[in-house]
Amino acid sequence: MSREYDVVLLGASGFTGALTAEYLAKNAPDGLKWAVAGRNKQKLERFNRDILHADVTDPKSLQALAESTKVVATTVGPYIRYGEPLVAACAEAGTGYLDLTGEQEFVDRMYVRYHEQAKQTGARLIHACGFDSIPYDLGVQYTVEQLPEGVPIQVDGLVRAGGRPSGGTFHTAIMALSRPKQNLEAHRARRAAEPCPDDRKARATGGRIHRQQGFWAVPLPTIDPQIVGYSARLLDSYGPDFRYSHYAALRRLPMVAAGIGGIGLLAAGAQVPPIRNALLSRLQPGDGPSPERRARSWFNVRFVGRGGGKQVITEVAGRDPGYDETAKMLGESALCLALDDLPATAGQTTTAAAMGPALRDRLVKAGMTFATLEVDHY
Repeated sequence: MSREYDVVLLGASGFTGALTAEYLAKNAPDGLKWAVAGRNKQKLERFNRDILHADVTDPKSLQALAESTKVVATTVGPYIRYGEPLVAACAEAGTGYLDLTGEQEFVDRMYVRYHEQAKQTGARLIHACGFDSIPYDLGVQYTVEQLPEGVPIQVDGLVRAGGRPSGGTFHTAIMALSRPKQNLEAHRARRAAEPCPDDRKARATGGRIHRQQGFWAVPLPTIDPQIVGYSARLLDSYGPDFRYSHYAALRRLPMVAAGIGGIGLLAAGAQVPPIRNALLSRLQPGDGPSPERRARSWFNVRFVGRGGGKQVITEVAGRDPGYDETAKMLGESALCLALDDLPATAGQTTTAAAMGPALRDRLVKAGMTFATLEVDHY
């Protein structure tokens, strides 16, 4: 593909977008042609890059953006409000698309509307390229690689993290919680449109609260298990019958009760416009934790995989999950998609299916860890 740029970053004036631009400035290889894009040129001048005009309310500007580059990475959310025009432009132009969404409704709607077109043009539409959902998508793939081939596989993911959300992440979460009916409609439309493998089963299951690996494992209702399940449907290497369950790992029962209660209160409040507006006013898009706070943040995901009489325990870990590591993950995803020798994929896909070990190698070199902790037979 002959394009003026290898990578264009949309949203660099925001909190996470700025961190991603700084990561690319420090880590992009010599000769990479990359630019930033947005509405406000003045806010983007500090990055000392080519600046492209792009406005999510102006489809023509997004079409020109998509036609100018091999890969577009966007941090402009909530994606259900602002994301579709760029997905449409990339699907039409055959351009690689990456985002940081954690919004299942958005991912499902984009599959129904643009997957087939992207398959025809060669566009790779890859959602959730940050803490949602790279540690789980690539971590499960790494775990599956340690297990026998051609056997039923069960993987449980246990998530621990310490950090604070930014204003943009908080707004995205509240919007998702406020749209249960729309989420269900989008899910049903996706199920009707997406073909299932003829001779294999691959699914994410809800699980139940139980003790595992010294923690209380509490089902975690995020986008991550759905992303893992889609990777499993795309990749035969996940075996004939694959199941994944996704949990928060908490040490004490009071923390379990507090977490469940807190999510319930947020979900209830998000349905009432005055309460929702009051919640949204607490953090503004563009707000985020200080460098000192981010330096104290961390994440750790432990995977327990079983299949063919073998059990493996693996771990993916890193530092500040929401921002520094998310900027790293999005930046390395853009570099990988633009520069690396990858499998032939098109349409809406995932980081595991489109980039897999190539992206994992990049992240390890950038400081994240993928490790096998235990191997047992039963």
